[in-house]
Amino acid sequence: MTEKIVKLEDIPQQQLKDLLDFPCPFTFKVVGKNRPDLVDDTLVVIQRYAKGDYNPRQHISSKGTYNSVSVDIVAENIEQVETLYQELAKIDGVRMVL
Repeated sequence: MTEKIVKLEDIPQQQLKDLLDFPCPFTFKVVGKNRPDLVDDTLVVIQRYAKGDYNPRQHISSKGTYNSVSVDIVAENIEQVETLYQELAKIDGVRMVL
């Protein structure tokens, strides 16, 4: 079975609000160049907008070029989710945020 990846920009704003019942669990996946500080930089941004203790999961590509960092939060509202998407995308070397 293939998992479908849905990006925030692919969902009309009202539809996304209808799909989520806040507060709710929400996972951010940050994909970027594999560099030592990617996990730490991701957590700094997440902590700024969603305080808590997080256990990031990471997966380094087979060639070691890319790293994906997944972090589960409890999202309080749609504005928080949107802000985190925007701010996580600004991290140096990040290619996409899912």
